[in-house]
Amino acid sequence: MTKITLYGHPDSGHANKVALALVLGGIAHETVFVDIWAAPETRPAAFLAASPLAQVPALVIDGEAMTQSGAILLEIARRWQVLGGESAAGMRRGAELLMWEANRIGMCLPQLIEARRPRGDSFPGGTVAWLTGRYETDRDNFARLLGKGPFFHGDAPGIGDCAIWGYVQWLDKAGVAPSEAMSGWIGRMQALPQMRPRGDSWFPA
Repeated sequence: MTKITLYGHPDSGHANKVALALVLGGIAHETVFVDIWAAPETRPAAFLAASPLAQVPALVIDGEAMTQSGAILLEIARRWQVLGGESAAGMRRGAELLMWEANRIGMCLPQLIEARRPRGDSFPGGTVAWLTGRYETDRDNFARLLGKGPFFHGDAPGIGDCAIWGYVQWLDKAGVAPSEAMSGWIGRMQALPQMRPRGDSWFPA
């Protein structure tokens, strides 16, 4: 039986993306809490062996380690043929959405969250306004990317939905508001039977 271990933390949107994909894909796994707010050298030795940069998420499949949430999501879809991995078109769609998320909305939102976190990193003057402007552009493009389907992959969520959910779930923490299209999609994601209630972590300490 394949042994799958996911290392992550509740505050990591990237780790949450992978946890959601594993659950939606029906892939049995265990999760291990890693304290990302503690010094890297204090983190579990098995995790440090799997993640050379001491960053979450790290996914270990039968002893083979993978890092970087986008690469892990693509591997999940391809290996188990789920969440868009059932077809070449689904994989192309997933890859496009992962690239958009990483370079656009998934870049500005975590930085806005960090800027507003108590004792969070400080940013040069004008940075928060610039990040907010980028988010507003992405928010306006959200409906175009979503299209007519209830999810980014159509009738059912795929790896693109998992990636975008990673930080869009925390718009309130980022101090920004959703568009109507975003609100509808967020509601449908929250209604998925596999989704954890807000505040209930995939990575209990």
